[in-house]
Amino acid sequence: MQDTRELLKLIAEALQEKKGSDIRILEVKDLTLITDYFVIASGSSRIQVQALARHVEEKLEEHGVAPFRVEGFQEAQWILMDYGTVVVHVFLPEQREYYNLERLWGDAKVITDLIDPV
Repeated sequence: MQDTRELLKLIAEALQEKKGSDIRILEVKDLTLITDYFVIASGSSRIQVQALARHVEEKLEEHGVAPFRVEGFQEAQWILMDYGTVVVHVFLPEQREYYNLERLWGDAKVITDLIDPV
């Protein structure tokens, strides 16, 4: 898949389909060399956090895209999925509040047009 916007939309759709909450897309490409975008979402329990990550992975695999790596799946407090130009972060609310990536990357542009309003 060559189109990063399409990848972002598929990720956002997958998170919404499994009722992920507070989904944010941050454009960080001018702030770091690590990636171009962060997609951040929360799940209300460890089971939901795992379900969100699993659904993202399955949906993208249907389009021939696999993560370079996944971290934190067993603990399911903060799952990081590295897709190269996009890194997905799925948190429990307490972990998301503690690490506060939105504040840490406060200079990032927030992308809103790829997330369907709830």
